Amino acid sequence: MPFQSDRLQPGSPYPLGATFDGLGVNFAVFSANADAIELCLFDQAGKRELKRFFLPECTDEVWHGYLPNAEPGLVYGYRAHGRYEPEAGHRFNANKLLLDPYARKLNGQIKWTDALHGYRIGSRREDLSFDKRDSAPAMPKAVVVDDHWDWSRDRRPNTHWSDTVIYEAHVKGMTKLMELVPQRERGTYAALGHPAVIAHLQRIGVTAIELLPIQAFTQDRFLQEKGLRNYWGYNTLGFFAPEQAYMASEHQDELRRAVHRLHNAGIEVIMDVVYNHTCEGSEKGPTLSWRGLDNASYYRLVKDQPRYATNDTGTGNTLNMSKARVIQMVADSLRYWATSFGIDGFRFDLGLTLGREDYGFDPGAAFFDVVRQDPVLGRLKLMAEPWDVGPGGYQLGNFPPGFAEWNDKYRDTVRQYWRGESGQRPDLAARLAGSGDLFDRRARRPWASINFLSAHDGFTLADTVMYEDRHNEANGEDNRDGHDNNHSCNWGAEGPTDDPAINDARGRVMRSMMTTLLASLGTPMLVAGDEFGRTQGGNNNAYCQDNPISWLDWQAAATPDGEAMIDFTARLATLRRRFQALRAPAFLYGEDATGEGVADLEWWDERGQPLSPEDWQNPEGRALLMRRAVRNADGTLEAVSLLLNASADPITFDLPAPGTGRTVLIDSARPEQGEVEIGESYEVAPQGAVLLTWTIAEVA
Repeated sequence: MPFQSDRLQPGSPYPLGATFDGLGVNFAVFSANADAIELCLFDQAGKRELKRFFLPECTDEVWHGYLPNAEPGLVYGYRAHGRYEPEAGHRFNANKLLLDPYARKLNGQIKWTDALHGYRIGSRREDLSFDKRDSAPAMPKAVVVDDHWDWSRDRRPNTHWSDTVIYEAHVKGMTKLMELVPQRERGTYAALGHPAVIAHLQRIGVTAIELLPIQAFTQDRFLQEKGLRNYWGYNTLGFFAPEQAYMASEHQDELRRAVHRLHNAGIEVIMDVVYNHTCEGSEKGPTLSWRGLDNASYYRLVKDQPRYATNDTGTGNTLNMSKARVIQMVADSLRYWATSFGIDGFRFDLGLTLGREDYGFDPGAAFFDVVRQDPVLGRLKLMAEPWDVGPGGYQLGNFPPGFAEWNDKYRDTVRQYWRGESGQRPDLAARLAGSGDLFDRRARRPWASINFLSAHDGFTLADTVMYEDRHNEANGEDNRDGHDNNHSCNWGAEGPTDDPAINDARGRVMRSMMTTLLASLGTPMLVAGDEFGRTQGGNNNAYCQDNPISWLDWQAAATPDGEAMIDFTARLATLRRRFQALRAPAFLYGEDATGEGVADLEWWDERGQPLSPEDWQNPEGRALLMRRAVRNADGTLEAVSLLLNASADPITFDLPAPGTGRTVLIDSARPEQGEVEIGESYEVAPQGAVLLTWTIAEVA
């Protein structure tokens, strides 16, 4: 590419990043503390540096310049000049090539070498020393893109929260072993839009697929040295660039095309995003982007000891969400994914960190206000992981309106109840009713509770009934990593067994848990593979297992047991759509909301008697009958009941009045049974769950 000048034109401080306008490229990058910023241009392979330009202007702490005649495909990076004073929080080192925080495409991968650090590895002065080696040969570079895509014919599903069923999946793991997908597309963005994938999602009633991180991330050095890989992707290198490893082609449009096809099928796409930290780690980590551009602005540093990074995330650093430009970077990133890739929502990893101020977590923090008022972002599905490892690092139920939250209390309560623990009945009732004890404030609704039985982190549903101990030996940490309390039960044998009684119990408990999930108020989230009993062999921390331990085994899904579980899950999802009482959009209070003398929410024991305060406190009570009644839009009165028996013996439930025409919709102990009419009682098997509907005579 010819460069006709030794100087850049002044350009504009907005927008940040590298922007092609048809005649050239404008470069803009934030640094409040740099003395100068150099733009470095490379050949197409990103190996040879061709030219350097100092950005000629700095406006409101944004350095900028314009390169005429530059085009998409230009490969570039930055070098930042300034003070190297770690004790004051400054780590400028112009020997280190830096990735643009707004890079929309990356060229190459990190090649781990000590030269990537701003200090001399092995020096007695540690990170106070200074490294003069050029890091460019080991660094990925940014690529200028023209990412226009015509979304005019796309129609977002805009599924109402109360109708939403989420499916958490990994782009690669979802289809790597799916033989219906062409070989070259397996494990890629392209496969997400394949008809076989869409048909499966529609079959099990999914309305939204939530993708584990797809923003560009690093392959951690310590994992590579052990022959492992960062599979989950929670170590972001670029907040604007799609992860290249998931591309079947060189064109980012393959992700847009997949989103468009999913939209056409009525399925929303949600991204799991990591804005709480970056891949640069602690103060002893590498200098790749933000640290070299302005460490003191981008990261939260220890008060009175700014040499050290605050580690509220457990990863070594924490983005400083008290800084306006950092909030802007995150908001710009979210808006870019929403508008350029058609993304419908975001799940914020360690979302509590985004609302952490110097004095602690604040639901009125600036980041939440920025997102909620944004005309694009405020209309999307927003959900948070409401914890981190910092002070006061558990805030379930305390996020502002507009956000849903991962409800780990739901997961733990359901697991504890179904493995037969005592004293679980009151908590289970609260979870079934949408966890109003946590979320019924500030006009929030039941959908704010993201209910899940398992997630990417922890046991799968099948492993919850197969293992009582973690089995993470493959991770290379002597089985010390991962949760040590999984609230699981193996039902008589650790791991796979040929014992028919144990396998029968395991299948029944899985179906009972799935019934509980899809009959609970709130937003249900399934984890890819739980619908057919996927196992990870007891590994509850498979973050580094980019192999069949983590990939979905579609051959197992095609077995009789796998097909039966898929059918059962699909039936539950159909029932949830069919009955509004299973997905009521507002909290129910046990009142005559129907206007017919019938309470909208009632609880009984197996005798058909309302539970007294003493009954609720009975630690050995393991039977529960819940009835919900709602008035449909057409004026009809709809009632459904859930009968639960977590004991080791069958229980005959006497069904309370009023009610006639009772019909069992689904029974976890009889998965092949269709809908059958019953009388005034029904026997529920050990560890069994039954969903039924009945006609209620309208009472004046």
